[in-house]
Amino acid sequence: MKLPVCAASIAVLLLGLSASPSPRPQAPAASVPQGPAAVRFAFGGNAAQIPAEFVSNLVMLPVHVNQSQPSLFELDSTAAVSSVDPGRAAELGLPNPPVPILNLPGVDITFASLPLVPNANFSAQVGRPYEGTLGNDFLMGVVAEIDYARQTVQLFDSAPYKYSAHGTTLKMIFVAGRPAVQAKFNATGKTIEATFVVDTALGTSLLIYDHYADAHKIHYSHIRNFAADPEPDGTQDAVVARIRSFQIGPYQVQGPLALFSKREPPGKDPRIAGEIGGGMLRRFIVVFNYAHQQMVFDPSSDFHSDDVEDMSGISLLASGPALKLFTVTRVRSGTPGSDAGIQKGDIIEGIDEEPAADLSLPAIHRLFRQLGDPYKLIISRNGKTLTLTLKLRHLL
Repeated sequence: MKLPVCAASIAVLLLGLSASPSPRPQAPAASVPQGPAAVRFAFGGNAAQIPAEFVSNLVMLPVHVNQSQPSLFELDSTAAVSSVDPGRAAELGLPNPPVPILNLPGVDITFASLPLVPNANFSAQVGRPYEGTLGNDFLMGVVAEIDYARQTVQLFDSAPYKYSAHGTTLKMIFVAGRPAVQAKFNATGKTIEATFVVDTALGTSLLIYDHYADAHKIHYSHIRNFAADPEPDGTQDAVVARIRSFQIGPYQVQGPLALFSKREPPGKDPRIAGEIGGGMLRRFIVVFNYAHQQMVFDPSSDFHSDDVEDMSGISLLASGPALKLFTVTRVRSGTPGSDAGIQKGDIIEGIDEEPAADLSLPAIHRLFRQLGDPYKLIISRNGKTLTLTLKLRHLL
């Protein structure tokens, strides 16, 4: 079994596709959170445990819309409202449910409306079908307790809720309708305290806005760096760096990865430094308590785990039936991918003894973060089948 190895030194790294911000529906932004949905727990109770799925640090919850067939909705703390994919709604025979009720295990949640909002890039970049989003109207109606290490989500009635374990409670503020907390980070030697949006739909650990880095003279360009993939919401390239440390409350993480991005902060507020994503949140039990404007961060068994960069230099998109067609969209020069002779447009038909039909995009991303023996890649190129050897290495 190949085990991940993380470089401990401060350096700028190349990060693959899954480090980019997760694509998300382009719903209208709201300056404040929408009104909470009406919540009814089963059997007159006040809690429900949800069998969630975690995909590349994204939280996916099983949802039935008006007792329809089950779907998986992404939990997105930056989405103003919950929504359903138009294609999925048509499949379920629910093009516009008049009174949408979302049925989750042990709890029913009634919304004023459920907009039809597509998310065209999600499937190709995440490697699973996009079916819908649970946004801030959902989070306002419950207390959500997310345990990334155990991959569980619990929902509670906010009135009697009290977090019973250890952890630190932080004040939650809202920036253009998005939850945010104070945190500290040290990128190149100076510790800065700033406001960060908490973004459950961001796969990587951190995103730092270029405007904030420039204003605070964080000159990551003076260190060797690589461009990340263009972001889903535009064509701007981003730079991925391993900063020195990041601190939430008393909890300090050494050497996390940060995506420096040209995207605008919410509300174009220059005081907002960036976003905290799933790569950081996965180290904690995280509690969203909108009713009391609080967040709890409680370190889990994964708190001291390392951030490991993509070591292939290859960008991939998934398409085709069951999203099993893995097409190379970019190969960066001077990386193991280019050394192996992989080219843009190549299709990965297998890795070692595993055919593409038995792989998934998240599984390939995990493989490309593990040092060990070289991989044998079966490649389809212009109607020919090639076998190429990919030897991963840290890109420092």
